[in-house]
Amino acid sequence: MEIGRFGVWRVHRYGTDTVPEIEALGFTTLWVGSSPSLAQVRPFLERSSTLLVATGILNVWRHEPAAVAAGHAELTHAFPGRFLLGIGVGHPEATSEYTRPLAKMRAFFDGLDAAAPPVPREQRIAAALGPKMLDLAAERSLGTHPYLTTPEHTRVARERVGPDAVVAPGLACVVETDAEVARGHAREYAARYLGTRNYSASLLRLGFGERDLEDGGSDRLIDAVVAHGSAGRIAEAVHEHLDAGADHVCLQPVGHGAAPLDDYRALASALL
Repeated sequence: MEIGRFGVWRVHRYGTDTVPEIEALGFTTLWVGSSPSLAQVRPFLERSSTLLVATGILNVWRHEPAAVAAGHAELTHAFPGRFLLGIGVGHPEATSEYTRPLAKMRAFFDGLDAAAPPVPREQRIAAALGPKMLDLAAERSLGTHPYLTTPEHTRVARERVGPDAVVAPGLACVVETDAEVARGHAREYAARYLGTRNYSASLLRLGFGERDLEDGGSDRLIDAVVAHGSAGRIAEAVHEHLDAGADHVCLQPVGHGAAPLDDYRALASALL
């Protein structure tokens, strides 16, 4: 599927009021975040006419693949070419059943393939951080949608999945030129992730130390995973991911509430 170069990540519970403007600004893909169901995705498709809408991500521990495939078929029939199924295992702190995540993802792909009708490989994408999950994402889906990563991870992911798979990282950002204020917003956003096993392990693989994860994250870590500054500076951070091998970057403005329209406008002006 053609997901374009620049997208926006939006928590489903924040509603769809800003969707028409996101579309009008020229973003190509809207990632509906915070483990949405397919029923929660449909209103985002209804409020837009050209946006590709993706789940970022549907949690595989909370859904059965046959039901997901049936929901996928309904959405793709109603909105042809405009829905991308993003799936992932989430993190163990949020799911009591979390065991053998790689096997769970493989089994979920098997279920999507066995459903009637199946979910085509090119209409699904997987959240992947570590090498084995990246391999699986490239083998069984359109590619990977990693979260809370750096341009270095994008480079590693591209090398791992090869030239044909899609690499579409999410990038949290704070449109704020006061660095300390911006880091405060960034730490508030990042706090829940730095205490999770999968995200902390990913950051350690990227060369950060245990002390970087403490006290809300070191300046070095926060500056690497949450772009901040002017919209122009954030655009530079986006291009660092593109230069490292990303096909698409999904922007998540944080720190300015549930409807950061001024941030969307500034970022669109800088990027588009």
